[in-house]
Amino acid sequence: MKHDQTFTREGYLEENYHYFHLRDTAGQERDFHYHEFDKIVLLLSGRVDYAVESVSYALRPWDILLVKHHTIHKAIIDKSEPYERIILYLDGKYFDRLLPEAHLMDCFEEADRSGEYRLVPDAGQRKAMEQTLQSYEQAAKDRAFGAQTLCDTYILQLLVLLGRMNAAPRREEQRFDPKIRQSLSYINEHLGEELSVERLSEQVYLSRYHFMRLFKAETGSTVHAYVRQKRLLYAARLIREGTNANLAAESAGFADYSAFHRAFRQSFGISPGQLKK
Repeated sequence: MKHDQTFTREGYLEENYHYFHLRDTAGQERDFHYHEFDKIVLLLSGRVDYAVESVSYALRPWDILLVKHHTIHKAIIDKSEPYERIILYLDGKYFDRLLPEAHLMDCFEEADRSGEYRLVPDAGQRKAMEQTLQSYEQAAKDRAFGAQTLCDTYILQLLVLLGRMNAAPRREEQRFDPKIRQSLSYINEHLGEELSVERLSEQVYLSRYHFMRLFKAETGSTVHAYVRQKRLLYAARLIREGTNANLAAESAGFADYSAFHRAFRQSFGISPGQLKK
């Protein structure tokens, strides 16, 4: 685990975890994106709307987001106020191998299954979180014997706290349109089929024009861009599981392999063949 590493390939994590404590007045606002690793977002100060898949949250200090790998998300930042947050990237497979009986990453699975990505700690939970994070940051600065082991221990403690919190996540202040959420579910279940604007708008009984405007307003992405990202992610998963790249492209809804290859390299920074290796 390193603290100052520059990530040269977005979407990949070459460590077990990576911890960021960031303070600025602008933030790094980006379009909808996804990662190959799980991600924790903890707001400490500032005004941020965070869109995760079809759900939008107006975050308050100490709100926590659990963003599973391959989940599309975006932060919309009010740059008039200082923005302080803690971001934690996690290699879920590492923690599953480390403590298989602990189920430390189940909170991400549950968030993904239920569509409830936010946790709101109560006063006692917040105090425990605050103490754990302060202890981690102090250990991260220490050069004494066992400092790295202490860091690892505090990350495990943090995951235990999140797992306990996940039993009763709060739902208030979620904003999403049920028709768009229905469309996103349909997209996920029919990636290998036609997913034109016409087909999707018919599914939710909206005009093509109104559906496109609503989809963009709710997700921050065009229909075409969103479907393309989801198909690429699905194809990448199939390739990692051993599927031939041509078949993976076809299964994910790409009729033209050369177009798929270009889009894949543009999105992931490597070719389908390199991912398979």
